[in-house]
Amino acid sequence: MDVIEQSLSIPAAGVELDAEVVVPQPAHGVVLFAHGSGSGRHSPRNTYVAGELQDAGLGTVLVDLLTPDEDRVDAATARLRFDIDLLAGRLTALCDWLVSDDATAGLGIGIFGASTGAAAALVAAAARPDSVTAIVSRGGRPDLAGPALGSVHQPTLLIVGERDPVVLDLNRRAVTELAGEARLAIVPGATHLFPEPGTLEQVAQLARDWFVGHRPR
Repeated sequence: MDVIEQSLSIPAAGVELDAEVVVPQPAHGVVLFAHGSGSGRHSPRNTYVAGELQDAGLGTVLVDLLTPDEDRVDAATARLRFDIDLLAGRLTALCDWLVSDDATAGLGIGIFGASTGAAAALVAAAARPDSVTAIVSRGGRPDLAGPALGSVHQPTLLIVGERDPVVLDLNRRAVTELAGEARLAIVPGATHLFPEPGTLEQVAQLARDWFVGHRPR
């Protein structure tokens, strides 16, 4: 299978964001990753999930939602990772870039969000109902999306570890507030970051099946 692989700086909402873009040829869609608290495009968990999606014929965009300077500030304060408006604005701009880029134009866009990145993914999906086709959240904080939850009509899968009780409770509430098709998947024996043997593999399989099953026809 031929693959387009690029390391890029993508203009988004007034800044340049570093990204790793992989697009199989042909591709059946593209998934934008919204990293969570203190994470970035080199996250081993999301890199693993991205590889599984690529094997299923989906393009992936792993991107740092903060600039290097902002990342240093966030490492000291943990403030920017909770700025959902900032992160969602950048995700929305990245969706617009995917719509116009030669390698991804015409492909349905999925968003895979983790932790606070899941909230930003939901806000961006509500803002771009015509281009975003599906959302998957891994150990996410959908509650931080606020009233935008009620405007998300795209199919949404919320994946949470069985042994992550606080986040599981938040996701149980959020799944009832989403406007479109929504499912809560609980991974047995998993804690927040899914380090237990076999649990991240389950996350990848669930995400792959969701995005493939909800791609545009």
